[in-house]
Amino acid sequence: MNKEKKRSALSWIWEFADKHRPMMLLSVIMAVLGVVCGILPYFLMGDIVKNLLSGIGEFGVYLTPLLIIAALWLGKSLFHAISTSISHKATFTVLGNIRKRICEKLSKLPLGYVLDTPSGVLKNVIVERIDSIETTMAHVVPEFTSNLLVPVGLLVYLFVLDWRMALATLGTVPIGIIAFSVMMIGYEKSYGNTIVKTKALNDTAVEYINGIEVIKAFGKAQSSYDKFVVAAREGADCYIEWMRRCIVPQTLAMTVLPATMLTVLPVGGILFSNGMIAADVFVQTIILSVGLLASLITVGGYMDDIAKVGTIIGEVTDILTQEELIRPENSKSVPKNNDISLKGVTFGYHEKEVLHGIDMEIKEGTVTALVGPSGSGKSTIAKLIASLWDVKDGSISIGGTDIRDMSMEDYNSRVAYVSQDNFLFDTTIMENIRMGKAGASDTEVINAAKQCGCHEFIMGLEKGYDTVVGGAGGHLSGGERQRISIARAMLKNAPIVILDEATAYTDPENEAIIQASVARLVKDKTLIVIAHRLSTITDSDKIYVIEDGRINSGGTHSELLSMNGLYAKMWQAHISAKDRGGAENV
Repeated sequence: MNKEKKRSALSWIWEFADKHRPMMLLSVIMAVLGVVCGILPYFLMGDIVKNLLSGIGEFGVYLTPLLIIAALWLGKSLFHAISTSISHKATFTVLGNIRKRICEKLSKLPLGYVLDTPSGVLKNVIVERIDSIETTMAHVVPEFTSNLLVPVGLLVYLFVLDWRMALATLGTVPIGIIAFSVMMIGYEKSYGNTIVKTKALNDTAVEYINGIEVIKAFGKAQSSYDKFVVAAREGADCYIEWMRRCIVPQTLAMTVLPATMLTVLPVGGILFSNGMIAADVFVQTIILSVGLLASLITVGGYMDDIAKVGTIIGEVTDILTQEELIRPENSKSVPKNNDISLKGVTFGYHEKEVLHGIDMEIKEGTVTALVGPSGSGKSTIAKLIASLWDVKDGSISIGGTDIRDMSMEDYNSRVAYVSQDNFLFDTTIMENIRMGKAGASDTEVINAAKQCGCHEFIMGLEKGYDTVVGGAGGHLSGGERQRISIARAMLKNAPIVILDEATAYTDPENEAIIQASVARLVKDKTLIVIAHRLSTITDSDKIYVIEDGRINSGGTHSELLSMNGLYAKMWQAHISAKDRGGAENV
């Protein structure tokens, strides 16, 4: 992984280009031909001036080179258009490949990385940041190469004509280099500052938009807007300060560097007056020097764009080089059954350990509940069993097979996981449920919905099962989203089902319906339930009480009550809360 991180941005781009590399090379070739067509007229004009100085007056002598110059001008435009067309097509394909690679990578990363990375950051990289390098890649790759190669060839020709005049054409270069060097002082710090401030602005904007409902509900519109304004101002100021510091040396460089006549005319004049060079060499040097540094200045103008591409490719590769969940392509062994065993499991977020040596046995076909105070680690255990993370130490096995020895495809076919934070895609209810089983018929989807108590409310919607749920299911209530997510998990028909507080947002009536339907649908399956309402798990075959990342106790509902420990206190608090709620409703 470290080795890959040290790779250059160019090598990554070359990898992303894949089978479209020939198109990128063809684009460069077309760009080079275009620049050549733009340079050759200078040679022809030199010959024209030479003939004029020789006293040749026949128009026919000049007609052919003039026609060739016109053809070269057309060729320059044509080759540039072809190069740009090819490079744009290749670039859009490359950007598409980059986005696909990131999305594929995210599906293989531990959930912890995705949760620790703000959604605004990932969205910004995948959408805006990658999109922002389109112009640079489509233009800079071919044009940078061509504008660098041709001037080098032109300079070699000038040295062939007269080395003294060739050096004279470079007379303004030292001043330009000094000016550009002054501009580059503190470049990394200034550029890094713009990256940090721009990211902060993007993250603040995403947070402001996503949290607008909470902001309005709690009267925080002004303070949240002020935070956004500060981020926007800092994002602008970092560029303005940088530009203000660079404006003088940049103006000097851009003014002096292309002014080749400042040195070519005096040097050439002295050499010509002393008979040290011919008039045609002097004139031809003047003409060619005009086109020499213009291309190099164009190349220099791309440096910021190239640095930007390097930074963005670095952000992309930071994601692509993250450590994945280690799973074999093909399972090393097949589980004998669906018994689940946790042995000495420890796990932590970053450096903080939250699970400390968990030992747990869950028998096939049983209902196991995990309960405990908020933050005790019960949801973390569920996520580890669902293989959303890997254990730090210890092991989790199914049917005697370590889950790390199973391919993700085989493992996912065995486990259905529904959390309290359910996500629906911006498509129809029918398609959202069907994701649980690829190729399921409409009848199968509807039957799953009926068994989970979804059918009636779905049919009450304007378009029924063809209703589009909106982004993240935003057109539905929290309880409706949960019921559809449960229907999706049930349609999967996996032998192991994990419900991580999956009924947290449902009202008691609907929760009772879901609990009854779950009881029917998970018959003979291994069910793991995390519930905030203890009354819903009293019939579980085994209840584990989790406290501070350790197993406090385990047993049936009646066994745990008889222990008069933490579970008994939680049960008493639950009953008291229900009694108070019932009294308030009287």
